[in-house]
Amino acid sequence: MPSLIQTYKNLIIQTALSLTLTLILTFLKIPILFLQGLHTYIHPENVGQNNNNHGIRAAIRRPSTSESAADLKRRHKSKDKFEFDENNAQIFRLKLDEGHLQSRLYFNDYRYCFVCSFVGVSSLLLYRFLGVDGGGDDDDSGVLANGSLIPVSLAIVGSCEAFISLVKVSFEKSASKRSEKQLSLIFGALGFVFGLIICFGVVQSVLDFDFGSVSVTVRFFVAAFMGCIVGLLYMPACKTARSFWLGTDQLRCNLGIIYCGWFARMILFGNYLLVVFTALLWINPLADFLVNKHIDDDSNGAKAITSSGYAEQLVGNVGLSPADFSKLRLWCLLLSGLTQIVALRSNLQMYLNEALLSWYQRLHASKVPDLDFSRAKVFLHNHHLCLAALQFFAPPILVLLFVGLHCIDGKRFLVPFYNVFQELSLFMAWSVVFVSAVFTSANLVLYRCGIMYVS
Repeated sequence: MPSLIQTYKNLIIQTALSLTLTLILTFLKIPILFLQGLHTYIHPENVGQNNNNHGIRAAIRRPSTSESAADLKRRHKSKDKFEFDENNAQIFRLKLDEGHLQSRLYFNDYRYCFVCSFVGVSSLLLYRFLGVDGGGDDDDSGVLANGSLIPVSLAIVGSCEAFISLVKVSFEKSASKRSEKQLSLIFGALGFVFGLIICFGVVQSVLDFDFGSVSVTVRFFVAAFMGCIVGLLYMPACKTARSFWLGTDQLRCNLGIIYCGWFARMILFGNYLLVVFTALLWINPLADFLVNKHIDDDSNGAKAITSSGYAEQLVGNVGLSPADFSKLRLWCLLLSGLTQIVALRSNLQMYLNEALLSWYQRLHASKVPDLDFSRAKVFLHNHHLCLAALQFFAPPILVLLFVGLHCIDGKRFLVPFYNVFQELSLFMAWSVVFVSAVFTSANLVLYRCGIMYVS
């Protein structure tokens, strides 16, 4: 028995960690705590006649009747021409708690995705911590003895859950406009074509990916996956761009309740810059500039430039070694996924504040504002809170899981096609980051040029 435990110790540890984390996340309600404390907005008639309910307070409302009656009479000269109900011009701010979150649409999908993905990422981290890839007695052991089966299985389950959740929320009728769904389909078809171009090596001189050892069938599968990623990430990227635009106060609306504080702004800026930088690391012109192709990996320094030292000869002769540059890419992918998760609460709060901004703009648009549209928008943003949380959460967790699958040694996993899957997982992680960076940057450019606006 002791020898059996020693042989399968990694499997036992992995199983114990997975079960323990699942129980902790479920019974301590960590997915709820992750979103608890955000502020949403409702109209007074949605909470009944008593406005003194616990946890409800006015966020923005018209000034109180502290002026004199004469001032009010002079200000509202055309008072007899229309009647304006002050109660309809009020909006109330709610701090989300467990009861509110559980009543939202797609809450169960969000909870399952959070638990599965968190357990998968934790299992991958434990696999690296146990040092199974570091050599030893387990070199020729099976997937049960070295514990590779548990993290790989959990990572695949977590990525499938995140992908399916993205598909489900993308087909929700009331969550987005019909034009946005049509654009998603168009971009998905274009993404499939672009994936075929990448997989068949047409742009190999531009993108640092080599699919020469991959069969034609797998290439079509990877291209289809990229088409799905492009189509599914269009709407989440649009939400991310709007959240960045509001959170960093690009509108200059001078409303402190709308945009983020300085710390959250730094997170939003850092997240965006890191995602864009990570996406560019596989572009060959930048890769050629950062990699010293003539360096000896076993030495501590680079070879000196042997020619006269012209500027164009610096490319390929200075920079990181290929091995260090590969590590830099992986670390940037990991950090981009982590920063997107850190920025999730800020992005989600800006998603809720977008409805508040719509209400505020329509309130001051005319003497008799029509608040039906803003009332509907406030309700939909409140109702689709967990849907938006899934759209913000699924892309970075896919990146983390794909990077974790790439870091597992295929030789130890003892599956013939795993080496190919290991390389494809890296491409999938990069494709998620690249598509998010392209769509977010394109939306921000359109906002900056005034072609699109947030309302």
